[in-house]
Amino acid sequence: MTKNNKYMQIYQDLSQQIEKGTYKPSETLPSENELAEIYETSRETIRKALTLLSQKGFIQKIRGKGSIVLDVSKMSFPISGLVSFKELQNSLGRESKTIVYEFGLIKADEEIANHLNMKIGDEVWKVIRARQIQGERIILDKDFFQKKHVPVLSKEACENSIYEYLENELHISISFAKKEIVVEPCTEEDRNYLDLENYDHVVVVKNYVYLDDATLFQYTESRHRLDKFRFVDFARRRH
Repeated sequence: MTKNNKYMQIYQDLSQQIEKGTYKPSETLPSENELAEIYETSRETIRKALTLLSQKGFIQKIRGKGSIVLDVSKMSFPISGLVSFKELQNSLGRESKTIVYEFGLIKADEEIANHLNMKIGDEVWKVIRARQIQGERIILDKDFFQKKHVPVLSKEACENSIYEYLENELHISISFAKKEIVVEPCTEEDRNYLDLENYDHVVVVKNYVYLDDATLFQYTESRHRLDKFRFVDFARRRH
């Protein structure tokens, strides 16, 4: 087995043990020397596996203390980035799928027209999708796209990745988004399409998404179960 395969195997084994709770949040992993003995490999290979665990959010390496296990029961959701669920999926490394509940063209009502700065009655693609992660439906995405900017859309694209389709097939250049994060009471729709357990509120991320020429073309409400996510950003103070 090559060193590359070895460090990936160690990473996968340790990440699975953290997810199963063998190593609990705030506990310290065995030292590099101890792990090298356990896995019968070099400290260099162990260091590569630990670096990947740190990059993926499983541990925090602290000088003088070692590798501290982080709470991975909550998934990190980036606030500042404009990331599709498929891209987020790949970074999470967890079993997931998209379930499309509603798809089609509708006439914009007053609320949607206001969100998208358009006229009441203009055509809009409406897509309602649940995101199932490790067997639980924990995100409900409600997407609205102006048809004049997205002339064609398919259910298959919605099941896979709408952004991938827009960028690669329609060659639409998506530029930036304005976001608003609020906590709202669960709706009947949330209860129908999400596995809410006993939670009666959801975290709602409202996205207004713009093209390269600053044209607003999409409005999205992404509704998250309270216990499953932490919303993260990175900020640097200006000097």
